[in-house]
Amino acid sequence: MTAALEGRPELPALPEPLPHPVVDNHCHLDIARGDEPALDVAVALAAAAEVGVTRVVQVGCDLPGARWAVDVAERHDQVVAGVALHPNEAPLLAEQGRLDEALADVRRLVAGSDRVRAVGETGLDFFRTPPEGRAAQEESFRAHVTMSKELDRTLVIHDRDAHADVLRVLDEVGVPPRWVMHCFSGDAAFARACVERGAHLSFAGTVTFKNAEPLREALRVTPLDRVLVETDAPYLTPVPHRGRTNASYLVPLTLRAMAATTGVPLAELCEAVETNTFAAFGGRWGA
Repeated sequence: MTAALEGRPELPALPEPLPHPVVDNHCHLDIARGDEPALDVAVALAAAAEVGVTRVVQVGCDLPGARWAVDVAERHDQVVAGVALHPNEAPLLAEQGRLDEALADVRRLVAGSDRVRAVGETGLDFFRTPPEGRAAQEESFRAHVTMSKELDRTLVIHDRDAHADVLRVLDEVGVPPRWVMHCFSGDAAFARACVERGAHLSFAGTVTFKNAEPLREALRVTPLDRVLVETDAPYLTPVPHRGRTNASYLVPLTLRAMAATTGVPLAELCEAVETNTFAAFGGRWGA
């Protein structure tokens, strides 16, 4: 346990540092897991930097979270923001007659700060949303895709049990110049289909899970220049800490598993991931 994490014995210890800096391209610093308090932002960033995770993309999933993400990005050089309405928010807002208003608010947040690098996470989630909510979800997704193109921001996609429909919408609306499949969850064929459309694929702690061989196959067929890494913290904690609270400082565990899966030397993989992340999110940020 590092000094940055003193007083939080429930958290996993810091892993061995990486040989080259990388970016956690998707985390939720504002979200607590269960009844555990969220890590203080400065503590979370310090712990991550200690192991070589020098920058993060903070993602807001609703309007309060989006505003928080922009504020944190404007106060911390290591952080940029992604803002959107999560797919599971869209049907709720539609039921309240507030979806168009909320989308307009997201657009203002994106346009109002150069610290917002991404429109996301948006997309489709057929796991939690029943059929009657899917039209609103798709309406929201289409609006976010259009927004990302018009405002020249990276599109970050949440896709759960909706692979074919995600691709259908992208084909119909048109893919933006930069887009990321967050927490990639498909197989090798879906990976190829996304890459053919210009995607970067972001792999999370799920790639370390014992039952995730199809995901590892997807990683193996993904070109090195399209690979990203993320935590989705505080969720999707990599082995051997699965089930505990995730944080950006645990990225090294996922990257070491990815290096073992692909056969790419760890230092080379880290260097590629950093380069890819800056390419995917519109350039370098921070010191």
